[in-house]
Amino acid sequence: MKIDLRSDTVTRPSAAMRQAMAQAEVGDDVYGEDPTVTQLEAAAAALLGMEAALFAPSGTQANLVALLTHCGRGDEYIAGQDAHTYRYEGGGAAALGGIQPQPLPFEPDGTLDLDRVARAVKPLDFHFAHTRLLCLEDTQAGKPLPLGYLQQARALADTHGLAMHLDGARLFNAAVSQGVLPGQIAAHFDSVSICLSKGLGAPIGSVLCGTEEWIAAARRWRKMTGGGMRQAGIVAAAGLIALRDGPQHLALDHAKAAQLAAGLAALPGFEVLNVATNMVFVGFAPAWSEPLAHWLKGQGVLVFAECPMRLVTHVDVPQEAIADVVAAFAAFAFQNEKREARTNN
Repeated sequence: MKIDLRSDTVTRPSAAMRQAMAQAEVGDDVYGEDPTVTQLEAAAAALLGMEAALFAPSGTQANLVALLTHCGRGDEYIAGQDAHTYRYEGGGAAALGGIQPQPLPFEPDGTLDLDRVARAVKPLDFHFAHTRLLCLEDTQAGKPLPLGYLQQARALADTHGLAMHLDGARLFNAAVSQGVLPGQIAAHFDSVSICLSKGLGAPIGSVLCGTEEWIAAARRWRKMTGGGMRQAGIVAAAGLIALRDGPQHLALDHAKAAQLAAGLAALPGFEVLNVATNMVFVGFAPAWSEPLAHWLKGQGVLVFAECPMRLVTHVDVPQEAIADVVAAFAAFAFQNEKREARTNN
């Protein structure tokens, strides 16, 4: 059995999801006639305490649609230097919307320094882009944003006339970790995207939530960017199961990450840099990246050859597999110690 720790995007649909997909009642969602999509959108909006929602095929498109709806050409959004909306979504807001990003460095806890955010807001002067939007990400590198920080960010946004969007790809991980309802996080934002195909386990899809008026405008941008789907209830059915069942196993995913971190921290040559929710970041000699990834693959453990290395637990990583992963790392460390001993002798 392969143990895939590259991401929680690799989860496969459960038997309940496959059955729901096979039996889904469908219609033409572009005409607003797919009852399963409508049900999914209503369920997501209710969970987040928002008025309305829009089903999109991917998180990248959901975030892009949010940016296009909040901002016009020549406007600006503020985001983290390593945030998904800025770094990992192909520059879509700039390329397709003429929207200027203003990236800022993340603090160690995954927040943006709000004083720095305030200084980054451009004056109302024709020399500058018009700062319209503050984008946050929860979780950020696995770290949930503190609830008190969200209140402070909302107050800053209101002071400066900014809207706030949350890339909540792993919002449910944050909520479970903090022991709060998802709506308690979403309440601070004008719009929120949630990903169904990460820890929640669906095979495809994200949902964008906001007010009814705002979602109506977002629907047009979804169509323009190619996200209008027809009998989309087939995949929305899996999304409904993800919302119903997915949050229940996230706490176990977090426990598996903590167990993995504890095991790796005890090994020579490895340093656990951060563990939060379902992600473990481990450091080691950079030269180990490629040989370590190759070794682990031979042991049935899939990772990216990077340093620090991000290891992501999810529903398809069994609890009992964590010991096997630690053993594979330990075997590599032992082999490395033997090589060093031979070299020194």
